[in-house]
Amino acid sequence: MMRVVLLAVLCGALSLLQPAEVRMNIQQLRAFVSSSRKLGHSDKQIADYLKNIKLTERLESGTVEDLDAGPKTAEVLRRLVDTSKSLPAAAPPPPPPAAPPPIPPPSSVEQAHVLDAARAYARDYSKNLPNFICTQVTRRYLDPSGLEFWQQQDTVVSKLSFFEQKENYKVVLVNNHVVDTSMERIGGVRTSGEFGSMLKELFDPATQAKFEWERWATLRGHRMHVYSYSVAQENSKYSIQYEHLQPIVPAYTGLIYVDRDTQTIMRVTQEVTQVPAGFPINYVRNILDYDTVQISGQPFILPLKASTVSRLGKELTKNDTEFRMYNKFGAEATITFEPEAIPEDQLKEQPAKK
Repeated sequence: MMRVVLLAVLCGALSLLQPAEVRMNIQQLRAFVSSSRKLGHSDKQIADYLKNIKLTERLESGTVEDLDAGPKTAEVLRRLVDTSKSLPAAAPPPPPPAAPPPIPPPSSVEQAHVLDAARAYARDYSKNLPNFICTQVTRRYLDPSGLEFWQQQDTVVSKLSFFEQKENYKVVLVNNHVVDTSMERIGGVRTSGEFGSMLKELFDPATQAKFEWERWATLRGHRMHVYSYSVAQENSKYSIQYEHLQPIVPAYTGLIYVDRDTQTIMRVTQEVTQVPAGFPINYVRNILDYDTVQISGQPFILPLKASTVSRLGKELTKNDTEFRMYNKFGAEATITFEPEAIPEDQLKEQPAKK
């Protein structure tokens, strides 16, 4: 079962943090105000955050009017107009990129064929995995403002063993210091399901997930079928646990990315909906990426990175978990350093082109 567990150890530290000073140019300011409003943040939230920024370019009165901000935000912006008068003029915004010509969707027959292949792949995914070991690197972030301005808290490096379809984790480094502990003792946000249960549950006939064609996309250089899906609460097996409260099982929606040529699933996104009123966690979003990995000279599709964002009140937490250095089970693996983060260009979706 795909699970998210959130513990008070991490959440309790949120109130101790203050947002650090942030420097923005005018283009970044525009993007920040626009995205914050789209995310549903209040006028006061946006204004409070803007009180802590420093501009690197001059803010013009006309720009403030263009932003069409709320009264509290507009008041802060007008102050920035006055305090930024001596700064250089803002660079003109870049022209928007030309939209690529749309690619026709596959026929309904092909769509059904792709979904049938994805369903069979998900059903047998765990059974086809080899026994292996790998390094799991989890970078954990907090954002007291709720506006996705992340502050890294720590990095946890674990040795992950996968043997006979079962996972075992041992924490070996925290912030590059050797430890002998477990994720349960460290506390904070934990997830599971990356090695097959998430896929299996989504395509289980009992889940009755509804799939619809969404678009074409390019991911790590490969053309992808992208389908949206939704799972009703009464059919969901996805659980969220907080401290000692009774776990909830919410409805959820998301996307799946299916490789056009191999018909393997290379990305799954998941966003929780319909959280019961009064439950402390009111939002969870997961993104799980897969990639081809060589183990003993054989290619396998295995987790590359999992990212989980959760909201407790207005405060956000994020776990970015990478899976590195796969090797056959039983091989000696001494972890003495924290691997560098996976480059963003390996994770960014590209528009599909003809």
